[in-house]
Amino acid sequence: MVNAVTAILEYAMPLVDDLLREMEAYLWFCSVDAASGFWAVMMTQRARKVSAFVCALGHFEWLRMPFGLKNAPMIYQRMFDNALWGFVQPKGGWRQFAEVVREAEARPLRAHCEVPATGPDPVNLPQSSRLVPIKLDAARSAHNGVDPFSQLVNSPDADMFLTGEPDESSLVPVFDRRSIVDDICFGAETFGACLAMLDRLLSRFEGCRISVSFTKSIFGQARVDFLSHQVSSGGIRADPKKLRAITELSLPASKKGMQAFLGALNYYSRFIQDFAGYAAVLYQLTDDDFTDRGDLTVARQSFAALQQRVAEVPILRHFDASRAVHVMLFANEWALSTTLMQEHDDVFHPVRFSGRVLKPSELNYHPAENEVLALLQLLKQCYVN
Repeated sequence: MVNAVTAILEYAMPLVDDLLREMEAYLWFCSVDAASGFWAVMMTQRARKVSAFVCALGHFEWLRMPFGLKNAPMIYQRMFDNALWGFVQPKGGWRQFAEVVREAEARPLRAHCEVPATGPDPVNLPQSSRLVPIKLDAARSAHNGVDPFSQLVNSPDADMFLTGEPDESSLVPVFDRRSIVDDICFGAETFGACLAMLDRLLSRFEGCRISVSFTKSIFGQARVDFLSHQVSSGGIRADPKKLRAITELSLPASKKGMQAFLGALNYYSRFIQDFAGYAAVLYQLTDDDFTDRGDLTVARQSFAALQQRVAEVPILRHFDASRAVHVMLFANEWALSTTLMQEHDDVFHPVRFSGRVLKPSELNYHPAENEVLALLQLLKQCYVN
């Protein structure tokens, strides 16, 4: 209900294809994952009321941004982009803002720990007199004092994007790559340069109050896992575990199950040659085809062929702007298929596979015209300045 009446936050999210580009010169990689995810973002009083929920245990309000809210990914992405690129900064600068946050966090702890010098020993106090941590918002409102951190979060100056004119940031970009939500992948040609970039990133995170999950991060490796891909200096490979799960699936028993299967394959379509040609038959299936009256013979053949293609996916080389580009085009009566290749050690290696199903208005085109469409499709996806 909350998402249905929430206006979408207009903020451009990065594309996976863009994040996997320009890694051909890297020999050492780092993959950094932020800790706590969306829970690192404090909720304002209004947001707490709007996102409140009721369960068998009573009425609860989120103190930190939960997963599932419509605008949560965009808010988190905006926070990371601003931290890494230094677009704007809070009034007074990041250093002053960090000190204010630390002071607001420490003030309630000091209040709970302070005991009068002439008072009784806190260890010998009765159970009902001991101070207990305040966890729920209802208990906090009943507390005599005002929570300093909540007061800071709800201040108009806390959100630099909502204030009239935020200060221009003096920070320079950490590196020339974007992250996708809290997953950051970067690299360098030398191990020392990779560590220097990691040091700049961690220093920026310290100033912007962003924590890193050490167990989920990888530092200074020749290969890292990023967005369900394995990235190395030799190229990009699809996650073997995900591919194995796809090849072990049986033919879905419903149209919805088939759409889920095609959606999983579409994420790895850049690795699958002639994906659109084999998938065209599966895209045309209807609910009636999965009944006793339906004939799934051709669909089973296409399904098995796609699984075989998935089992044989190659490692895609990084695009090298200094090398010549070779394109192979193919078009039939219902689909387009293209292959972008570059030569390495006298062998042509694939850089990307692309294609799509023909539109109804394109089914009567001449084969040569369809090949031009295939070329335009490849240029649309792969052209860079």
